[in-house]
Amino acid sequence: MFKVEQYVAGVWGPGNSGRTATVFDPADDTPVTTIPVSGDQDVAAAVRAARSAAPGRAATAPSARATALHAAATAVEAAADELAAMMTAEMGKPVDGARESILAGVGTLRQYAELGPTHRGRALAGNDDAIDLMAYGPRGVVAVITPWNDPVAVSCGLLGAALVTGNTVVYKPSERTPATGWHLTRLLAPHFPHGVLNLLNGDGPVGAALAASAVDVVAQVGSTATGRSIAAACARTGAKALLENGGSDPLIVDSGVDPSWAASQAALGAFVNSGQICVAVERVYVHRAVAAEFLDHLARAADEWAPKIGPLVDRRLRDAVDEQVQQAIKAGARAVRGGAAPTGPGAYYPPTVLADCTDDMPVVREETFGPVAPVITVGSFDEALTRAADSPYGLAATVLTPSMSNAQRAWRQLPAGTVKINAVFGGAPGGAAHPRGGSGQGFGYGPELLDEMTAVRAVHLEAPPGGW
Repeated sequence: MFKVEQYVAGVWGPGNSGRTATVFDPADDTPVTTIPVSGDQDVAAAVRAARSAAPGRAATAPSARATALHAAATAVEAAADELAAMMTAEMGKPVDGARESILAGVGTLRQYAELGPTHRGRALAGNDDAIDLMAYGPRGVVAVITPWNDPVAVSCGLLGAALVTGNTVVYKPSERTPATGWHLTRLLAPHFPHGVLNLLNGDGPVGAALAASAVDVVAQVGSTATGRSIAAACARTGAKALLENGGSDPLIVDSGVDPSWAASQAALGAFVNSGQICVAVERVYVHRAVAAEFLDHLARAADEWAPKIGPLVDRRLRDAVDEQVQQAIKAGARAVRGGAAPTGPGAYYPPTVLADCTDDMPVVREETFGPVAPVITVGSFDEALTRAADSPYGLAATVLTPSMSNAQRAWRQLPAGTVKINAVFGGAPGGAAHPRGGSGQGFGYGPELLDEMTAVRAVHLEAPPGGW
């Protein structure tokens, strides 16, 4: 069992609340982690420590911040196998995939270590007898609240951007992956002065207390409901809310595409990490001309994925996924593959393909976060665009099409922060996007995340009468 502590002002310890919680392995229901649940006193102490360390951190040279972040990235890379084992035990992702995502996080840390020293303001065209400029500086204290589905990579992005821009941080990883967040903090902390990076543990009430405290930014990746609660808290305190939240990402399969290839893309998008990723394919609109072949190939792909996926994070999520599937079947959907929770230990759910779905089904309308591919047959590309755009979310979308005209129309018209053409995943490093609607607000990646973590001053320098 992993025994986690919190980290405040450079000191590891159990905190003051006296409460503990246990995390169970989603594969076999055995206990894997015990954590001290941080109380209100702990939250206040962590914020005080970060606030006290903020002036010194802001005054640290950008090159020194970058050097520290590079060293931290090296430490995380060296411990990738340990972190992967923790991820697998806590949230079920197969260890090879866990290690791959951790190394992606290492790459993000290094990216921000390189970008940090070049992040700068600009001179303005003013009068010749004065100097006008826009200068960037850290915002101060950043609360970082991260999810369980990709705990290291997401944390590395937000922590790296906050630290390299001169902020101090209070970090609360998900209560589902606390050992992973704890070990990541142990690897990062030695490279920063005390108080610059602080760790709290616990569930929703701890995150809510942190979001409502005297911080300058709350950066959260997680559910839409939590994001809206954080936005409301920030509206009261004046903190900046930086949110990446839920999604119900569409995949459009146009006529003229290879149905086998399209099905492999749909399966990858819907089933990887057991469907537990923010930009998973959650609804498929397939042109009638290729629908029958596409469904046949997607069913075979589901069979191929079945032995490769891990469990869902816990039985509560599995039950929620199964409830959406059963509601759809009762409303007329047809389970081509999967469609029922297995008996036995763990939180496994099979790759599921549903045909004859409609837009009003919760499995289409809401975020599912499981290995489910609901398929809707459409009569035209225009119909697919219209129905794909009708969603309360706006995180990402994918379009598979041989038509350049349709590709252009798709990325211009779909109300999503990211639109991918002919690939469900991919893109150059450094890409950043604004999620729409219930999917959040603000940049969460790329160089633009450094802008989110900093504040700008407009400065006008003019000599007094008689000169300096």
